Amino acid sequence: MFRLSNKSKSLGLLVFVGLLVETVMPIAPQLNSTSVFAHEVEVSQDVAATFHLEPNHNPRAGETAKVWFALTRRGGQIIPLEQCNCKLAVYPKGHKEGDKPLMQPLLKAVSAERYKGIPGADIVFPKAGIYELELSGSAKSAANFKPFEMSYTVTVR
Repeated sequence: MFRLSNKSKSLGLLVFVGLLVETVMPIAPQLNSTSVFAHEVEVSQDVAATFHLEPNHNPRAGETAKVWFALTRRGGQIIPLEQCNCKLAVYPKGHKEGDKPLMQPLLKAVSAERYKGIPGADIVFPKAGIYELELSGSAKSAANFKPFEMSYTVTVR
């Protein structure tokens, strides 16, 4: 049986992230500097997600914050919500495995920047503090990508 070494796996991940950056770079001149630096990218399995929270990653307790996740497959192909069994859960920072989420916002297809039909949601954080947003998903029958889980930390004022 053939097994990849940790070094080979790391090299593969580095190549994947490099291809993701190469895919995003052509649009960088179209975005202002606030937009470019206000996104977080996570990679899980063969899926990468660019995460953004409006307004400017500075949500306030009791006010609606809009979140979106631009999902891409290796090579940069966009994964729209219609191809993903995606779920979003919001937890207080430091929750334990098995804890019930504070909320599970309904994901809807949104358009943001150059992305069309990507998963997004409106969230009202109940109070100031640190939260974890956990996005998970699997491919619907017509799509082809591995199940993924990603986590983002959000500080709410």
